[in-house]
Amino acid sequence: MAQAQQANLMAAPNRPQQRKFWMRWRVRLGYPVAVLYWVLAAPTPRSIGYGSLVALLGLAVRAAAAGYLRKDRELAVAGPYARTRNPLYLGSAILAAGFIVAGDSLWAGGLVAVYFGAFYTAVMRNEERDLREQFGAEFDAYAARVPLFFPSVFPAKSKSAANSGPGTNGAFSRAQYRRNREYRALVGAIAAMGMIALRMWIRARFGY
Repeated sequence: MAQAQQANLMAAPNRPQQRKFWMRWRVRLGYPVAVLYWVLAAPTPRSIGYGSLVALLGLAVRAAAAGYLRKDRELAVAGPYARTRNPLYLGSAILAAGFIVAGDSLWAGGLVAVYFGAFYTAVMRNEERDLREQFGAEFDAYAARVPLFFPSVFPAKSKSAANSGPGTNGAFSRAQYRRNREYRALVGAIAAMGMIALRMWIRARFGY
């Protein structure tokens, strides 16, 4: 036990660097990945329609999670967080799947899938370590009840969520949704779908 604690203390100084590494390269590679996706995409009206429906589902999952998330203040365990420890990233994955469908290209879709799988898996693990350091046994108990990513069929119950009132971790809060600025995901998704529609027009007009 003492050896494990000592190992955690020795690894702790490296964790901020690891987090910065993955966050930095997620942003840096995100732009060229988006450009390559746009060039490789071969969207059609049908693919954009179906992709938009999938993307809306992802946005809904993210919106639901944002209404329960009080960053750095309390551990979110209610709402979508009772089924998966990372509902925001689950929503992002569904949103990414929407763009894969909309792009209607194996190469473009594969590029998005590899990027998301590589970077977001690492980011989730880094954030898990931060939450474990911040909330300790409370997070360990939560992690034992709720899966990391793929949601469980039945929501896990916790006393802290059950005893919470409106506007806290026990109920969805529109104000918290706004504080987390989750509306930016909606605006970004609309703009991105607009770019995909532009790509479709260019292909129809110029053949590429």
